[in-house]
Amino acid sequence: MTFVAELARVNPSEIEFVDRMGLIMERLGGARTMGRLHAWLMICDPPDQSLTDLAAELGVSKTAVSTVARQLELSGMVERVPTSTREHRYRMVGGGWDQVMRIQLAVVRQSLDTLDFGLSILGDDRPVQRGQLKDTRDFFAFVLQDSDAMFERWKEYRETSS
Repeated sequence: MTFVAELARVNPSEIEFVDRMGLIMERLGGARTMGRLHAWLMICDPPDQSLTDLAAELGVSKTAVSTVARQLELSGMVERVPTSTREHRYRMVGGGWDQVMRIQLAVVRQSLDTLDFGLSILGDDRPVQRGQLKDTRDFFAFVLQDSDAMFERWKEYRETSS
């Protein structure tokens, strides 16, 4: 079956899901195409797709798909599938969101130094500003305090819910 014939079989609800996930990724600070690509790879059949197929399905250029696929690959959310040809094919990787969260938490961890610096340059004569900085710093520290335990709980949850 040709790809065009296969596209005709795509359920409109699947297209809606892909588009909704694009909006979610955009709200999380990523590109809409990234969310759409990730969503399509979660539900497509076969589970691995070529760049050409992905570009056609998502209605974007092959260059855009290639760029987004590489970003998702670097984040650990998709992987490139070995092929006997030069064609690039991609598929989902389990556990990708936990890797994304770890990367985000690393940024939060780095931000603590900046927030501490901010607190060091503000005197007691600026209590409102100090309070805002301290609240942000304390929230980030709180989130980080439990992050390792959260990942352990997630691992246990995945093992028991499978």
